[in-house]
Amino acid sequence: MHRYPPIADHGLVGDLQTCALVSAEGVVDWFCSPRFDSPSVFGRLLDHERGGHFSITVDTPGTTVRQLYLADSAVLLTRFHTPDGVGEVADFMPLPADPTVPTDRHTLVRVIRVVRGTVRFKVECRPRFDYGREPHELVLDGASARFAGASASAHLQVLGGGPLERDGQDVRAEVELSSGQRAAAVLTLDAPGAEPPEPADATSLQAAFDAVRFFWHDWISRCRYHGRWQQQVNRSAITLKLLTYAPTGAPVAAATMGLPEQVGGERNWDYRYTWVRDASLSVRAMVDLGFVEEADAFRRWLGARWQAGGTVSGEPLQIMYRVDGDPHLGEEVLDHLEGWRGSAPVRAGNGAADQLQLDIYGEAVYAFAHAGELTQQAGYDGWMRFAATVDWLCGHWDRPDEGIWETRGGRKDFTYSRLMCWVAFDRAVRMAHEYGRPADLPRWTAARDAVLHQVMERGWSAERQAFVQHYGSDVLDASLLMMPITRFIAPRDPRWLSTLDAMDAELVSDSLVYRYDPAASPDGLRGSEGTFSLCSFLYVDALARAGRLEQARYAFDKMLTYANHVGLFSEEIGPTGEQLGNFPQAFTHLALITAALTLDAALDA
Repeated sequence: MHRYPPIADHGLVGDLQTCALVSAEGVVDWFCSPRFDSPSVFGRLLDHERGGHFSITVDTPGTTVRQLYLADSAVLLTRFHTPDGVGEVADFMPLPADPTVPTDRHTLVRVIRVVRGTVRFKVECRPRFDYGREPHELVLDGASARFAGASASAHLQVLGGGPLERDGQDVRAEVELSSGQRAAAVLTLDAPGAEPPEPADATSLQAAFDAVRFFWHDWISRCRYHGRWQQQVNRSAITLKLLTYAPTGAPVAAATMGLPEQVGGERNWDYRYTWVRDASLSVRAMVDLGFVEEADAFRRWLGARWQAGGTVSGEPLQIMYRVDGDPHLGEEVLDHLEGWRGSAPVRAGNGAADQLQLDIYGEAVYAFAHAGELTQQAGYDGWMRFAATVDWLCGHWDRPDEGIWETRGGRKDFTYSRLMCWVAFDRAVRMAHEYGRPADLPRWTAARDAVLHQVMERGWSAERQAFVQHYGSDVLDASLLMMPITRFIAPRDPRWLSTLDAMDAELVSDSLVYRYDPAASPDGLRGSEGTFSLCSFLYVDALARAGRLEQARYAFDKMLTYANHVGLFSEEIGPTGEQLGNFPQAFTHLALITAALTLDAALDA
């Protein structure tokens, strides 16, 4: 068994309020409860010794393991092929009775089955509450165990197989099954002192399994995409749904924290929060697929942030929030954790929350302008809050900021930030006209035009014959692949084609795209990074819009080969094709969806 399995060697299961990662060896090595952004209960992904895990494994020599999702669902199968037989573990999380109501109780069901011969499974449950900082006490009763911590508790029930054995304050067991036999391990996480869950039995577990499969099949059946890459798009849509906190409609950027952009490096951030940028673009992708309920829920969440104000940064919107809208995300270093393969520091919270990133206003407006029915539902009060923000942006767009990549090397006049300010003004003007809403249209229009002139004059480098990362530089930046997507510039405009050619020569490596060159544009951090998968899919989109269809399709198909064994992507691809960064990442999956839609349309034209 790997001390630290590759980041990509995991599948994701969840119940729309939290989620768990299950390694390809059958180990739950990441699970936070009761929410995505809560402290971990199992965190071995970040510290093999101190993090805790819940494993169902087979250590028979000669065993090979395969992992897959049941089609169009969030049920994950881990299959063990041994010399003596074939067994499998089906992992899933039953949804709460009403997923939109927050609950402290979350259940992970692990059904064990043997389909051929005889297989012996080893079960270990070693919770480590509060990122491994909080001790717990064990109460053991035959096939049931209760782990009592100060901030949370866990209850484990094993159906079938031998009794649980104490191992300090943890438990272990062995389960030997023959063909056709089943067992199960049911783990329930709860608030401290909560009443134990009702005892599970075979009938209730089968009903839970059927309900989970029905939910996902019913949900994905509403997807209106029926193109060339149906399976990949469906998996990305399910992943975005799994990463959305149902009680508020707020998507998180990724399921994990602390996974590095470079092994052993310091670029190890906490992504379990809701970025206005990432969430807005995720919602737009969901609307494109026909999932308007998710978009409407996020619109309400974002509207509440506008109304609440009181951000840490003092701006109308903060760049990120907790899933319940709390703007306080104080960053701390968990120096008792060694990090994935020694990649320290491990950070919880995110100190970038108070950065100024003006592009977020453009992404938010861009998402809502795409769905007119949602804009109409916002009502007069919602529109007036929106209009007040656009008025504010008119007086503040021409300011240096930290930019989309959250650099910690000082504020600059980032071209991408100006681009998205233009988007905010342009779409706001269009919506005011289309829906007859009150607006200071002369001011909004003047601001829109001023931004466009400035980007064309100061964001363009005559020497490079390309748009550049920030004014006064000659550094290229892949975020500008959004220029034709947002219709700031025509996809076959000479300036844009020249920029695309420059990116081809400098940022693209075998169809994979770097965000920028940190050596040419220092970002205040040590080390390097891999290619950024979001940018690789934006590159496909830009190629398709430019009419370079053969190149676009080749790049897209090649990018799909970097998905993991169950179709998931992290943030980056490393030098030898390994996945790096937090996992799975919403940004990557939303870009896959938009690239597939654009490329399909171009190929069918």
